[in-house]
Amino acid sequence: MKKTVGLLTLITAFGLLSFAPLDQILNFNEPEYQSIIENYKKPISQWPQPTIDEGINWKEMASIPQDTHYFKTQDLPKVQLGKLLFFDPRLSKSNQISCSNCHDPEIGWTDKRKVAMGTDHLMGTRNTPSLFNIANRKIFFWDGRATSLEEQAHSPLTAHNEMAMDVAELPNKLNKIEGYKPYFEKAYGDGEITYERIVKALASFQRTIKSQPSRVDKFIDGNHKALNDQEIYGMHIFRTKGRCMNCHHGQDLTDDEFHNIGLTYYKRQYEDLGRFTITKDPEDVGKFKTPSLRDLLNTRPWMHNGLFDDLEGIVNIYNSGMHMIDPSPEKKLADPLYPVTDSLLKPLELTKDEKKSLVAFLEALSGTRYKMKRPDFPKE
Repeated sequence: MKKTVGLLTLITAFGLLSFAPLDQILNFNEPEYQSIIENYKKPISQWPQPTIDEGINWKEMASIPQDTHYFKTQDLPKVQLGKLLFFDPRLSKSNQISCSNCHDPEIGWTDKRKVAMGTDHLMGTRNTPSLFNIANRKIFFWDGRATSLEEQAHSPLTAHNEMAMDVAELPNKLNKIEGYKPYFEKAYGDGEITYERIVKALASFQRTIKSQPSRVDKFIDGNHKALNDQEIYGMHIFRTKGRCMNCHHGQDLTDDEFHNIGLTYYKRQYEDLGRFTITKDPEDVGKFKTPSLRDLLNTRPWMHNGLFDDLEGIVNIYNSGMHMIDPSPEKKLADPLYPVTDSLLKPLELTKDEKKSLVAFLEALSGTRYKMKRPDFPKE
């Protein structure tokens, strides 16, 4: 039988569910662990330096503040208009699919599916990214094919398996809805409805979607009781032995760059060439945008293909180093498109307790509780 490397092989190789019971954890009262933990109960400027590879342009972790201007921002005319458009299924050809079908505020501004489902129940090929803190991003989609939220809006509006709308006809369609005209007048000074105004309003609303502070944020800001010893130690592993901050750093814990982490499934089921489909550069085969780690528990399943919904399993994947499917020099010469896993990924040799602590820290990054109410749509 021909051997293949697929999801089941990965699960077997990495032992995705091989964690010890919860009570089998480190004794954090031991001096060596207490010393590490106490080093983090200081201002972040005095924390131990993270493990960062040479040449990486990184930023220190930073807390997010509570959005005290949220309700004022929601009252801005352009934001109000964008919110209505975002939730209105009449922006789709079928009048059944809205932006909120895939970016649902009840479930972390995503859809909890492996891949997106749109008009006529057609399925996409990639996992729906969350909109948390989208205003901080400079490039969009897993493959980076858009450089603004306004440009980003075009793809889901027009894709046959999403909203399937002819955007040239969209302004005329909305013009027939009398209830929209006052909103356009308030937002733009007159009632003219254009495609450019539609996407600007959508972008204005999306820029208001922010994570609420997590327990990690409270800890960074000086509340050192916000995290327990295991979570603090997990943060230490995240910053050091786990090598996570090579890609996940700054306020949103992402470098906004593209990496091949070994999940391209080249010439196999689930194959996706990633950034290469946009740049046509062989070096970009299998590269995908680094997602933010904020509100992780609200945004599962994870990865560009949505195949993973278990944090312990994902930690085990990274612990392996992910270089078991790299091509030999001969194979790479014969096939220049054969993907090579990013050199930043290396075997970590984390112990079971270190992995459990790392998972505990990752879980503490989720803090958002507020669920936005859907608006009443303008009447025709």
